[in-house]
Amino acid sequence: MDVARLAGVSPATVSFVVNRTAGQTISDETRQRVLQAVAELDYRPNRAAQGLRQGRSATIGFVNHDVDFGEFAASAIKGAHEVCIRQGNLLLLVNTGGSNHQAAQLIVELLDRQVDALIFAAVGTRPVVLPDAARRVPTILLNCFTSHDSTPAILPDEVRGGREATQALLELGHRDIAYLTGKPSQWATKARLRGFRDALRGAGLNPRDHIVLSGNYHADSGYELVRTLLRRNRLPTAIMCGNDRMAVGALLGLVEAGIRVPKDVSVMGYDDQFQLAAEIRPALSTVRLPYPAMGRLAAEQLAAGGPARNGRTLVHCPLVMRDSTAAPARRRAGS
Repeated sequence: MDVARLAGVSPATVSFVVNRTAGQTISDETRQRVLQAVAELDYRPNRAAQGLRQGRSATIGFVNHDVDFGEFAASAIKGAHEVCIRQGNLLLLVNTGGSNHQAAQLIVELLDRQVDALIFAAVGTRPVVLPDAARRVPTILLNCFTSHDSTPAILPDEVRGGREATQALLELGHRDIAYLTGKPSQWATKARLRGFRDALRGAGLNPRDHIVLSGNYHADSGYELVRTLLRRNRLPTAIMCGNDRMAVGALLGLVEAGIRVPKDVSVMGYDDQFQLAAEIRPALSTVRLPYPAMGRLAAEQLAAGGPARNGRTLVHCPLVMRDSTAAPARRRAGS
């Protein structure tokens, strides 16, 4: 009413301008008078009152179900936040410390604050138990899933990522590729290995003819597994690694043995870990985990009222080719 009085218009006109109401024809001159009055009075709409009237708070809760906010969680949060800002929503973050009990408590706290929807995220794709309270509002799982896929989930397409990384090596001319995987029990390990074997079969190769050794996703296992390969006296022309950390360990083991990368052996990582893959020398060819895109997609779907159905949405993991991969030496020599 104060803004309307100063601008010489009705309170309804002020509401139309401030809320950018569609379908209302207001002249540019009137709109400018209203905005000038808003600025002079330092007027801000009462979001809490609007929320009570509209039945929504324009707030999405982001539940990070892990020990802390790591690099990959931060990437997903950044993606979701970009969309929330664009849609006029606020993203409210909590961290469970990996505790199911804490997750249930925090979700109730978020619902008490009238969040419109929830993103429930985990680092390290895995099954989770979603607290019952989360079902009171639209909820999307990010990088995790429930049994029977009863809640919509957004996951990285790890099978395709493993397949495309292997295909890139095959296209360079490699036919002897070893795979140093991460922890065998993990969902991502199984999916990437499946993609690796699919690509080999697609090239007419028998996956059983290719060495697969299991590691733990840390640099020390990449180093030790390369030493195991070296003791076999037949080094492959290319090495796939479970993630970038393992690839760094593999690079160290190869350099220590006097083996040149990629001149003697090509090395492929996975994750495209920030300030690691691009900065090590040689810069690491890898597959990028699409956490920013996943966060954006989750926020976009919730802003639109939630996904149309339950089940999994797979997001492409793009291939990033750098300096650690090249054609095998014998192919270069014969070309």
